Amino acid sequence: MARKPQWVIEKEQGKRAAAAETVWLFGLHAVRDALVNPRREKLRLIVTLNAQSKLDDAIAQAGIAPEIADPRKFTAPIDPASVHQGAALEVKPLDWGRLEEVAIGAEAPRLILLDRVTDPHNVGAILRSAEVLGASAVIGTRHHSAPETGALAKTASGALERQPYLRLRNLSDTIVELQRMGYFVLGLDGEAEQTIEEAVAGRSKDPIALVLGAEGPGLRQKTKSTVDQLVKIDAARGFGSLNVSNAAAVALYATRRG
Repeated sequence: MARKPQWVIEKEQGKRAAAAETVWLFGLHAVRDALVNPRREKLRLIVTLNAQSKLDDAIAQAGIAPEIADPRKFTAPIDPASVHQGAALEVKPLDWGRLEEVAIGAEAPRLILLDRVTDPHNVGAILRSAEVLGASAVIGTRHHSAPETGALAKTASGALERQPYLRLRNLSDTIVELQRMGYFVLGLDGEAEQTIEEAVAGRSKDPIALVLGAEGPGLRQKTKSTVDQLVKIDAARGFGSLNVSNAAAVALYATRRG
């Protein structure tokens, strides 16, 4: 019998690992929103009696039997320093489907792409802003981007359950695919000559994707050469910079006013 190539073996191992992957969400808000999300596969719920009373309706809607924990000895396998508020829920990661399923359909679609943004708190905050400001999805990379974690979910304050968050294999390939779909793809770079407002003037109805890099390194050179245009946020003074999550919110809002 012929031996399978190594790449086939690694791909199969990756699929098995992904199928077995679970996430522990914590905090009343994140747990409540996951409990009432019909898309979310829920496996195990650990709560204190106090948290159970606050989540009664959501627990009933989810149809899951909670395990009651002593608040002095919370048994969920999460970081002891986590602010869990007496509630933790083990779930399967969400599957938001393919790129075209989230990129097509909105009247004036907006996407946020993240180039190696690995801090879960930043990604969580970006998801929250994306939901409030009407983005169709937030897109990271399969490697070198923040996966679903309890910390990300807690920072997202429920947005993780409603705001599509895709992690795709290659960012440059994703940008090219979006360009083929008609997206105007802008990369945020503090050294760019044109502001976002100038670049999107008259384009408020067009599909627009914003690409943001990690704080410090910024966008990679490959990303810079692939986007349609580099733009900057018009600062009031000639110094300082925004946190990436704040920059995402400001940039997304600016594209709505083009």
